[in-house]
Amino acid sequence: MASAMAVAMARISVRGRRRGLMSEINVVPYIDVMLVLLIIFMITAPLLEQGVEIDLPDAAAEPVEPGDDQPLIVEVDSEGAYYLTYSEYHGEPMEATRLVALVQAVLDDKPRVRVLVRGDEHADYGSVVRVMAMLKVAGVPRVGLLTEEPAES
Repeated sequence: MASAMAVAMARISVRGRRRGLMSEINVVPYIDVMLVLLIIFMITAPLLEQGVEIDLPDAAAEPVEPGDDQPLIVEVDSEGAYYLTYSEYHGEPMEATRLVALVQAVLDDKPRVRVLVRGDEHADYGSVVRVMAMLKVAGVPRVGLLTEEPAES
């Protein structure tokens, strides 16, 4: 009986002395960091969506090919007034709300119509960007910018 008790005590003492390296990784701090980063990305992602999307060419601009349909042209003059050139609408300045309503009406009738923006050389950059933002609100998927060829010197 004494020998059985001695063996049990030896096993206990051996277990107590065997404190080797743990082979487990504590992942709780990593999960905490991941959740904080997820919250940060969820908050900042909607803020990155601001701006006006336009398709810029990779090379020199080509002339616009005449298509089957007449393009809808929105013009901004040097004073920041808006003009719409499309069928019967031509030459009269209009307010932003009327411009958006007319563009939406044209898009309802012809959803594939090309929409182009012509900004005066002396127009405020903000006026042109506001027109492009209004066109996006009106539902225009793509906006083209009209330019003139530079004069050769």
